[in-house]
Amino acid sequence: MAYINHDNIIISLGTSTDEVLSQIHAGITGIKHEHNYQYLTKSPVSVVSREKIEKETSSLNSNLTFFEKITSLSLQKVLSESLIDVASPRTLFILSTTKGNVGLLKTEQKDSRDVFLHHTAGKISRLFGFKNDPVVVCNACISGVLAIIVAKRYIDSGKYDNVVITGADVVNEFIVAGFESFKSMSELPCRPFDADRDGLSLGEGAGTVVISKDPSEKSIRVVSGASANDANHISGPSRTGEGLFLAIKNTVKDDSDIDFISAHGTATPYNDDMESFAIHRAGLDYAPVNSFKGYFGHTLGAAGIIETILTKHSMLQNLVYKSLGTNKPGTIKNLQIIDQNKKIELKRCLKLSSGFGGCNAAILLEK
Repeated sequence: MAYINHDNIIISLGTSTDEVLSQIHAGITGIKHEHNYQYLTKSPVSVVSREKIEKETSSLNSNLTFFEKITSLSLQKVLSESLIDVASPRTLFILSTTKGNVGLLKTEQKDSRDVFLHHTAGKISRLFGFKNDPVVVCNACISGVLAIIVAKRYIDSGKYDNVVITGADVVNEFIVAGFESFKSMSELPCRPFDADRDGLSLGEGAGTVVISKDPSEKSIRVVSGASANDANHISGPSRTGEGLFLAIKNTVKDDSDIDFISAHGTATPYNDDMESFAIHRAGLDYAPVNSFKGYFGHTLGAAGIIETILTKHSMLQNLVYKSLGTNKPGTIKNLQIIDQNKKIELKRCLKLSSGFGGCNAAILLEK
């Protein structure tokens, strides 16, 4: 069995899971118009305080990029709590990201190898003393959820006792310009599943989890997980939700109730309709659904990790959070969108993720 034990979140709302949960509970969003990319977009984005990160990483290697700093800080916070042996051959480090140090392509960086994900993962791994070579999971926006599936498989195979995953991505000119070229960004903070939704909000951050073969005092079990690719389009989601439906079907293999679904919920018109189709086809449209992206935007390769951590803590507290920005639900298939924070018994929850290239993934969590 595989369990999610210790965790950390670093996003615009804070640099610890508790701080982030407090802000989400208060209905605060970190998506703002005040950022450094006004010349590229009129859309708000969710960015992490550079000053705060510089202060909290002052003891780390000064040659780290900002991407490496938030990755390392999140990892450091978790390792200081978990006390697992990173030098053990039974411990593995996984880096989940979509773009890594891609922002360096425009600069005269000291080491050109820093743009390669395997080099970045090795650099961070060595910084903390991991014995094993790291693994990189880079599969568009399902990277975080897929990394958890990979970690569970490693644990279940008996190869490792602990797998530490850090998912991270940062907002930069390359990413903003890319999403602007798709005309997929909203000029307002994103409104997942809302009838008037008109695009996503970009975000950045890092999240770290420890996946272990043994549970801790406050852990959640990863029951199962699956990924599927519908090969629909390089960037457009399947109109029938085929890939996500298959991922859900191969994850939820019995008729047991699902108490809550943490959706991908990017707030683009096609993504949210696609998710509604997939959830409906899987017979799960009775379950309460939210998207966390209204609080801190789409954090790309970090999204699956960060949102799984938030789902974990929802389960531990028996508390679901409102889908911020969803004022008037409006998807092709009706969903039970959560409109206010409320206490409900949570035992089995589903985390969904979808991305460019037709990739989709799902994991089933159980308390």
